Amino acid sequence: MNHYKSHYNLSKTKITMIMAGLMVGLLVAALDNSILGTAMPRIISNLQGMEYYVWPFTSYLLASTVAVILFGKLSDFYGRKNILIAGIVTFILSSIMCGFSSNIFELILFRGLQGIGGGILISIPFVVVGEIFSPRERGKYMGILASVFGLSSVLGPILGGIITDTIGWRWVFFVNIPVGIAAISLLYSLPNFKLPNVKKIIDYTGIITFTLSLSAFFLALTLAKDLQNSPLLEIGSLFIFSAVMLGIFIWAEKKALEPILPLKLFKNSIFTISSVENFLASALIFCGIIYVPLFAQGIIGMSATNSGLIMIPMLLSLTLSSTIVGQIISKTGKYKKLAIIEFIITGVGIVLLATMNQNTPYYLLLVYSTILGIGSGMMYSLFTVIVQNAFSLREIGIVTASMQFFRNIGATVAIPLFGYIMNITMGSSVALMGKTQILANSIQNVFLVAISLALAGLIIAFFLKEIPLGEEDPAIQKEISETVVDKAK
Repeated sequence: MNHYKSHYNLSKTKITMIMAGLMVGLLVAALDNSILGTAMPRIISNLQGMEYYVWPFTSYLLASTVAVILFGKLSDFYGRKNILIAGIVTFILSSIMCGFSSNIFELILFRGLQGIGGGILISIPFVVVGEIFSPRERGKYMGILASVFGLSSVLGPILGGIITDTIGWRWVFFVNIPVGIAAISLLYSLPNFKLPNVKKIIDYTGIITFTLSLSAFFLALTLAKDLQNSPLLEIGSLFIFSAVMLGIFIWAEKKALEPILPLKLFKNSIFTISSVENFLASALIFCGIIYVPLFAQGIIGMSATNSGLIMIPMLLSLTLSSTIVGQIISKTGKYKKLAIIEFIITGVGIVLLATMNQNTPYYLLLVYSTILGIGSGMMYSLFTVIVQNAFSLREIGIVTASMQFFRNIGATVAIPLFGYIMNITMGSSVALMGKTQILANSIQNVFLVAISLALAGLIIAFFLKEIPLGEEDPAIQKEISETVVDKAK
């Protein structure tokens, strides 16, 4: 089999340039939050507004989550290349605005705009790979793309610290300009894939209700993190409003001619199961990303720098396993056993982390977190390939975007959930216990709850229907022959 074989018979040079462009574009978006996490204390001290510390992250996450679904659908109308380049331009321009922010409220607003570009950049590249390559080839290239997430997790905090300490926090945003321009240059040779015979009907009701439902949901979760200062009535009202908007959204999608999230997709068990598995897997990896460093600093007594270093093997193993899984799928054409193995390995990692206490040495923490990274990394390429294989080219944009959407939602729900568990444990702990012991018990309870999520993921994986990945899919080949391909000259 030709290593560079693709549906569109692109040359080796063009494939290399396109993949490089997709990886650079994905990297700039994936790096953003991890870089900002390191720079944010300096930004807050400069712009003021400590009480709004999490809002620049929340506004970005909200906008990117909406954009993932919305622009996944719009790329069917206007072509993947056009939407992808528009996403990069949006990201660059909003990065400039973020860099010139004079107060925290401007930063929150501009971060929301940046999230729109970020949502496009973390979803459309996977759609492009799904369209360029045959089902068997996809796994290999999906793994390569997904490895960017692990790389960004390692590089982000380091780059954030270096940039902030040397040339100033504003360059955390300005650095996106040359990188974004490089991505556009590399993607110049990308054909502009569009779906044939698709009516350009914008689902305005769906867009508005979807955005309002998610916005209220995110806002409620953000306020619920601090129940002492946020009235329960206010939080409850937001959850109710979110539920009402969700109900109207579902009703609107049933009526829409071109819905932004076709509900018929959930009739496909592979799509439904993969969505749930992505949600659970994302929650589990964030459990490790948040609480392993906290355990290292609060229980073992490591410095912030060393607790960051102890995360590197976990994040590198995540990157490596994502790439290896992609290669395995390409060679075997099968995926169900890999889905089961993912939750077994992740579950083992979580169980081991739950056994930790004040006497746990740092090297065991490193080993346990690395096992979690190996299992979690399998998610990034696995479920995207699975759903792409289960649908024709007509749905490939929205099903690919949906996988990223459920990953986002998994992280969004898991972070406050684990926070509640921590707070409840610490609030009900015996007064005679030391602070370190109370913190250890709290983190242990978080991992114990996470075990149930891993177990649920494992059980659900057994119900995943397997459709062997073929070299070529006749249904997709038929659609490709009708697809409008506007090649760059």
